[in-house]
Amino acid sequence: MRKNILGLDLGTTSIGWAHIIEGNTSEESQIIQIGARVNPLTTDEQTNFEKGKPVSVNADRTLKRGMRRNLDRYQLRRQNLIEALLSASIITNDAILAEDGKRTTFETWRLRAKSVTEKIEKTEIARVLLAINKKRGYKSSRKAKNEDEGQIIDGMSIAKRLYEENLTPGQLAFQLLQECKRYIPDFYRSDLQAEFDAI
Repeated sequence: MRKNILGLDLGTTSIGWAHIIEGNTSEESQIIQIGARVNPLTTDEQTNFEKGKPVSVNADRTLKRGMRRNLDRYQLRRQNLIEALLSASIITNDAILAEDGKRTTFETWRLRAKSVTEKIEKTEIARVLLAINKKRGYKSSRKAKNEDEGQIIDGMSIAKRLYEENLTPGQLAFQLLQECKRYIPDFYRSDLQAEFDAI
């Protein structure tokens, strides 16, 4: 009686295979087909594969494509806002819309906090709006069982502090910077409505 056998040699960068018919004697046995498929991996991909991390080349491409889309959307949002500010004569073509000069690293955050209680210039309002326009969504830095739970935990604690201390997100962020905190939270778009109302 003859047996059909498929043999596989699974390596980290290749798969070897052979289709063999095994008979009762060596004369009755024969190799029908053999071959190998090479899967070239980068050093990082091979290391991840050997460690059992389920990250494929396609997953890496998808991640990078998502990053490019986010960048494109950010640039489009910024351009649309700048065009709206120009058409409303709030800024001119030569207006400086970023940090400029010594000791101005957190100047935009100071302006955001100041705009809640004091009048600021048109160009300063433009800087505040561009800063808000840049940050969208919320990413939790809190460790939890899953990503959604982490967002809920952090989002609730931040919302509670904003409510109890009667602060806008910009005021809270500036407070944290003054307290020499290394990280400040990104806020949900709905939380930013308070700042627009204040302006």
